[in-house]
Amino acid sequence: MANTKVNDKEALRQENLQETVSKTDQFYNENKKTIWTVVCIIAVVALAVFAYVKLIYQPKCAEAAGQAFPAEQSFAAGEYELALNGDGNVLGLADVIDQYGSKAGAAVYMEAGVCALQTGDYEKALGYLKKYKGKEPILAARAIACQGDAYVGLEQYSEAAAAYMKAAAKADNTFAAQYLLKAGLSYEQLGEKDKAIAAYKTIKDKYPQSIEGYDIDKYITRAEVK
Repeated sequence: MANTKVNDKEALRQENLQETVSKTDQFYNENKKTIWTVVCIIAVVALAVFAYVKLIYQPKCAEAAGQAFPAEQSFAAGEYELALNGDGNVLGLADVIDQYGSKAGAAVYMEAGVCALQTGDYEKALGYLKKYKGKEPILAARAIACQGDAYVGLEQYSEAAAAYMKAAAKADNTFAAQYLLKAGLSYEQLGEKDKAIAAYKTIKDKYPQSIEGYDIDKYITRAEVK
């Protein structure tokens, strides 16, 4: 009896399997033209993407990096005007961005933003810094803090304070202390004493060993007196 049940189950399994195979064959036969058309389209698209990346995009990235190299050397040397605008013989970062965009790498936006900031072109600095898409948290925080510096240059202290606080939250390390200090100073410019004191006390509580932490009591006292 037990063997009969096993045999029945096996026969049913085989029947179901054959039915599934039959339906699959039927579906393929009815739709094989469409299936092969889709397969061919996918293959062509994949080949086109591969060819674009290998033959166009990657060489363009290499070319962009080579063109940006002299400007990046000037940036490292603190020659911000030369780094940003070039000298007529080599491209500046602004030219590299215009010609190659992000193919030159995310760093060029940060560098161009800092150059514009250092030369007093705050609007242009904001334009570059907002396009920086680097993933490294410390550099990303620096880019946001530099936006705060640009807003200060434009006397837009509310935007500056918001940028500094965002930078401090992103860079949860000793760099955060300087961003919090700048946020506090911006809040003081706005007459928002409580927010300034809160920023300063965060430095005192979380970053007492930072450079800003050593002198933070005088900022707190000043804000409280105001």
